[in-house]
Amino acid sequence: MSLSSPPSLRSPSFAQSLLCFGVIVALIAGGLFGLGISLHALIFLCLLWAGANAFSLGYTYLQIRELMTSALTRAMPAIYIFILIGMVIASFMQSGTISTLIYYGLSWLNPSVFLAVGLILCAVMSVSTGTSWGTVGTMGVVLMGIGEAMNIPSPIVAAMVVCGATFGDKMSPVSDTTNLAAMSAGTNLYKHMYSMLFTTVPSFLLALVIFLVIGFSYASESLNAGQVFEIKAALAMHYNLAPYITLLPLVLLTVLSIKKVPAEVTMSFSILLAVIIAIFYQDTNTTSVLNALWENTPKNTGIANLDALLGRGGISSMSWTLLLALMAIALGGILHGAGFLSALLAGIIKRVKRTASLIAVTITSGFLGNVAMGEAYISIILNCQLFKAKYEQQKLDPAVLSRSVEEGATMTTGLVPWTTAGAFYSATLGVEVLDYAPYAFFNYLNGVIAVTMAALGVGLLKGKTANR
Repeated sequence: MSLSSPPSLRSPSFAQSLLCFGVIVALIAGGLFGLGISLHALIFLCLLWAGANAFSLGYTYLQIRELMTSALTRAMPAIYIFILIGMVIASFMQSGTISTLIYYGLSWLNPSVFLAVGLILCAVMSVSTGTSWGTVGTMGVVLMGIGEAMNIPSPIVAAMVVCGATFGDKMSPVSDTTNLAAMSAGTNLYKHMYSMLFTTVPSFLLALVIFLVIGFSYASESLNAGQVFEIKAALAMHYNLAPYITLLPLVLLTVLSIKKVPAEVTMSFSILLAVIIAIFYQDTNTTSVLNALWENTPKNTGIANLDALLGRGGISSMSWTLLLALMAIALGGILHGAGFLSALLAGIIKRVKRTASLIAVTITSGFLGNVAMGEAYISIILNCQLFKAKYEQQKLDPAVLSRSVEEGATMTTGLVPWTTAGAFYSATLGVEVLDYAPYAFFNYLNGVIAVTMAALGVGLLKGKTANR
């Protein structure tokens, strides 16, 4: 959809756009934190407010509905993945894949290094597969179970998982957001990745050190031999745990992802393999296994936390998340399609003079795009379009633009409760976004480090490459 309104319609002014966004922020913040109102109900009120503002510009009801429908159409691939991930988790529970990883993970990991090692594992998996959602839905679920057994607070473990998964989503050459940012900014993929190294690597290393320090504070929480034996015995009693069989669905998921097989196909084949293993190797009733794809149920191992973990997943477990995402994306369709977001940002861009300020505004704009539109893809495209001329004017390489847009959009999408990523992470890991966000050090430190380095003139690609 064009950033400009059709000729018969008025474009919003900077003042109206600012008022529109201000009321939306006030509604969500006041309702959520002050009154404890359901986020779904608040998004509905925001939809009414945004629709009223679009109506004042001359849009008819049918045109406003089309703005929402167009946004939902663009988000359909993410919606398919929402549904499939719920089945991936449930089928991996039924096949013993998750149980096997927990069983051996309890033997190999200890609390003092668990957070640091977990961060690296999630980063490696996400870089290899190019998907943060797949990493959170598989490795993340395993690490949540191990962390809980080690008495490490769930918000900290969830934040570590999100940080590692986001690193790969940003730095993998097979990541959709990485390719989208490079394409939208008009730069080479590997030039884009090279540019990101300047800010991403220091941020990740700093986060790694922080998680390592936090882990040392939980060194005393090591499970005693009795606790380890109890959990492992419970898993061994309810599952056959031969890794060369139970880990096959995860291996298939990883291999197909690396080979760039479409995510929907990759997940579907992994689900089918896990179902086959559950039925024929775990000797689970076929009806129970297939019903679990819709709604998994807690196990009966005698360990409450373990039972709850092994009963997670299924399509129904994603319903709260999916409905929230659909409403948020529809809201973004109005704000983006009617020009409110572009008018707001254009008014701010005009006032930017210094390079560090430009990068700070770009990153902030990416975050605002996530808040307004509910997902990072449109935010990446929109901000590359809005800021491209300004970066050329500053004689900055397009790779600096693509890097800054990712640091605003990709890095913060998991920190907003109503974005597709934030809602998905929360539903999958069982931790509210606002609970884990303070510990997602990598995600917000990246932007701080990027602005600081820009102020110091470090990592800015200029010269002959600026206008390529």
